[in-house]
Amino acid sequence: MNHQALSSFIWSVADLLRGDYKQSEYGRVILPFTILRRLDCVLATTKPAVLAEFDAKTKAGLNPDPFLLRKAGQSFYNTSPLDLGTLLGDQDHIRQNLYAYVQAFSPAARDIFERFDFHTQVERLAKANLLYLVTEKFANIDLHPQSVDNMQMGLVFEELIRKFAEISNETAGEHFTPREVIRLMVNLLFIEDDDVLTPGNAVVRTIYDPTAGTGGMLSVAGEYLREHNPQARLTMYGQELNDESYAICKADMLIKGQDVGNIVAGNTLSDDGHATRKFDYMLSNPPFGVEWKKVEKAIRQEHEQKGFDGRFGPGLPRVSDGSMLFLLHLVSKMRPAQDGGSRFGIVLNGSPLFTGGAGSGESEIRRYVLENDLVEAIVGLPTDMFYNTGIATYVWILSNKKPAERKGYVQLIDASSFWQKMRKSLGSKRKEMSDAHIDMVTRLFGQFTEAEMISVLDASGQTIGEPQLVTTMDSLPTAPDGGRLKRVPISRIFKNEAFGYTTITVERPLLDDNGQVMLGVKGKQKGKPQPNTALRDTENVPLGEDIDAYFQREVLPHAPDAWIDTEKSKIGYEIPFNRHFYVFEPPRSLQVIDEELKTVTTNIMKMLQELAE
Repeated sequence: MNHQALSSFIWSVADLLRGDYKQSEYGRVILPFTILRRLDCVLATTKPAVLAEFDAKTKAGLNPDPFLLRKAGQSFYNTSPLDLGTLLGDQDHIRQNLYAYVQAFSPAARDIFERFDFHTQVERLAKANLLYLVTEKFANIDLHPQSVDNMQMGLVFEELIRKFAEISNETAGEHFTPREVIRLMVNLLFIEDDDVLTPGNAVVRTIYDPTAGTGGMLSVAGEYLREHNPQARLTMYGQELNDESYAICKADMLIKGQDVGNIVAGNTLSDDGHATRKFDYMLSNPPFGVEWKKVEKAIRQEHEQKGFDGRFGPGLPRVSDGSMLFLLHLVSKMRPAQDGGSRFGIVLNGSPLFTGGAGSGESEIRRYVLENDLVEAIVGLPTDMFYNTGIATYVWILSNKKPAERKGYVQLIDASSFWQKMRKSLGSKRKEMSDAHIDMVTRLFGQFTEAEMISVLDASGQTIGEPQLVTTMDSLPTAPDGGRLKRVPISRIFKNEAFGYTTITVERPLLDDNGQVMLGVKGKQKGKPQPNTALRDTENVPLGEDIDAYFQREVLPHAPDAWIDTEKSKIGYEIPFNRHFYVFEPPRSLQVIDEELKTVTTNIMKMLQELAE
């Protein structure tokens, strides 16, 4: 059974709830019961051994906890002789028995149900005479790991959350990221680390997601590493604000045998749950365009008091969009280069690329990561890739352990055309990246090469065959007689300073009624021409270009009396991603358009004449 069919089956529980629950409340019942059934199935095979061990160690006066974990073969256990199946045998006492069963879980698992406020839902279901029916429904669903593996189970949770988010008008995308986007990010994180991916290398690495959601990013990273090197061990860390998402993530980590103490609840920006830790790898998909006003006081305090010793030393973005704060947070979590360094991927919208002029918080953050040579690559994704928005999104890959050939450079990859249409839209998600698309981007990144998508056009301008991806190491296809090659850049490499500029303030003199330049009469301005603020202008001079030469070439020919106020000069950085991939298509000649109009007009006249007859 695939995850969509399974989630549809679980969704049928909603038929029982209709009338007693609002649609927007279905998730409060279905999600915790799904987790309960999953834990129930996972523990089924070791249940007799755990109960026998519990009885023996309790009688011996020993703390049974470590023994029970060993017998269960999991990082959690349940000491009740009940399970969802046996609960159905006593319909009159199902409420009390269900409480007893949940309370018998080990503390980490019990916390999951407390996050869902499960007690309240059990009481509500019992009053509506629905508790037995709902329990029966879930007891008949097979969620055993042999039938539904961990990856499938994660997809089931995501599908359910998406449905609940849609019907309650919540933002589904705040909870999880499309799996193919995560696979792309994970590929880019690991591709340069041969020691981690080489089979047989029993390396231990850490990975962290400050916006963990349901744990999808951490899970995919773990699956990728296990697939390439089963001996490698990836210890997962995360933090999540939403209680329900946190509970699902924690349940997922429990089943995977991860230390659930590494998954922390709370707001990452105002209350860092891993304040003293550094990590080998990191992944994040922070919410797009969400303001940080609620935690503004704590963040400004850290910025002002700790500076670069804290997380937000380089600067603060505008309050209306906090995504760049997560970028800085991840930078602060990078393991020092001398200790092995770090690499991380973060999904951002277009705003962090260019919002904010020189001296603004956003520009200063870009300046910090570029001048410190942390940005390896930025990948532009197709639109309509996420469940809650159709806007353009970008994957930033940052590292403080760049290979020698990458030092001082940034690679931009435009993957906006790498998509296929989905058979069925899911919210705003109408497109997906295939495995071939992901492999193509991964190869371009891994080879650190520039590339173009080249179409061969015949003499009439029609495309011949499929477009070809051609790197600097490949030879160009040949155009037919009279035809041409249409070349669209896909991957480009720039020096870090190519994105920097100096904003200079250009002043013009203030004139009196007689047209004479007015001079200052006191202080520093004494004897100097006074600026006319109405004529004040700014110019952005690319870094590396001589400012005086630029001024003489671009400004003085148009304003001979102008000067630069050097005290107001500021250095800024922006990454005009789309501009670097824009291809000018010359318009058709007027003669061709005129000929087409004549043909169309002739056809219209002919049709009108036929109608008149």
